[in-house]
Amino acid sequence: MPSSRDVVFVDGVRTPFGRSGPKGLYAETRADDLVIRVIRELLRRNPGLPPARVDEVAVAATTQIGDQGLTIGRSAAVLAGLPKSVPGYAIDRMCAGAMTAVTNVAGGIAFGAYDVAIAGGVEHMGRHPMGEGVDPNPRFLAERLVDPSALVMGMTAENLHDRYPAVTKDRADAYAVASQEKVAKAYADGLIQPDLVETATRSAERGWGLATADEGPRPGTTLAALRDLKTPFRPHGRVTAGNASGVNDGATGCIVAAADVARELGLTAKMRMVSFAFAGVDPEVMGVGPIPSTERALRMAGLSIEDIGLFEINEAFAVQVLAFLDHFGIADDDPRVNPYGGAIAFGHPLASSGVRLMTQLARQFGERPQVRYGVTTMCVGMGMGGTVIWENLNGEGK
Repeated sequence: MPSSRDVVFVDGVRTPFGRSGPKGLYAETRADDLVIRVIRELLRRNPGLPPARVDEVAVAATTQIGDQGLTIGRSAAVLAGLPKSVPGYAIDRMCAGAMTAVTNVAGGIAFGAYDVAIAGGVEHMGRHPMGEGVDPNPRFLAERLVDPSALVMGMTAENLHDRYPAVTKDRADAYAVASQEKVAKAYADGLIQPDLVETATRSAERGWGLATADEGPRPGTTLAALRDLKTPFRPHGRVTAGNASGVNDGATGCIVAAADVARELGLTAKMRMVSFAFAGVDPEVMGVGPIPSTERALRMAGLSIEDIGLFEINEAFAVQVLAFLDHFGIADDDPRVNPYGGAIAFGHPLASSGVRLMTQLARQFGERPQVRYGVTTMCVGMGMGGTVIWENLNGEGK
């Protein structure tokens, strides 16, 4: 049996995230073309990696039909110009699709089946709304396996507010305002742009364009403005469009490799995978998922929450982040948490978001060589959580 090998994150990129809908950046752009752009950019930025040395392409999509179908990892690899000897496949773990793509190929690398892989995700929610074509088994409701609210993500967030009454709407709104402010500052400081790949857009009315920045952020958002927003999931509820992620289109991708192969090819390893874990929770409160998955990942790594110097947690809903922070005794404004802001501002194109978290953590590691360990974590539809723990390979963090 081959011995386990260290797995490292080499590089990550993403398209700018667009707002879904007829006026969004990518309204007339194919989902697979977003993935192709990401794969080509990864190869361009890492010339030491011969395309034939890529052993696998794993691409996630929650809705695997239309231009997100046809085993998108393989079809996008061929269209991106990788040798036809490079295989690929598709993955679905809803919001944690790209995260699962990374952990899947990491397992293969650690085992010795792969040396280098490309992993990522895409979601074009404008072309393929969440749940399109889905036919839930009637037993879910007939046998009361789940509450009807489990199938509507906004309602699960309202349920989470019920479970965590200390997470008030005012706290959720304040967290959302802070996320918008952090994203605006990160853009102003030039911290987001290096990991964005400029992407061509097409419009029959306006012609060709170029997406160079995320479409979702709303700089200048105020607490007063958020207080008046409608609560669409419950009368007098707490979840609004302002304290939740948007409906978005976009793609992400990264290069993951065995540490020794990265050195051989002259690739710069930014962080090492320490452990990962997925956990199930009641689907009615799916937002609580990152708590047990993080606890499990910490146990597997032999670490405690105090060892973690940076947290990248997906902001599907503000309440989900705040429940996580309360559980682990972390302040709402702890500077270790989402230093660049999060999905409330950037957006959340479902299956793609996991690699956005990793790419941002890798860049933050580079800025903070004194930090040794960081976490990427997210809640997942149908009642799950996913967590990956990473070790900083920059400077003092080694």
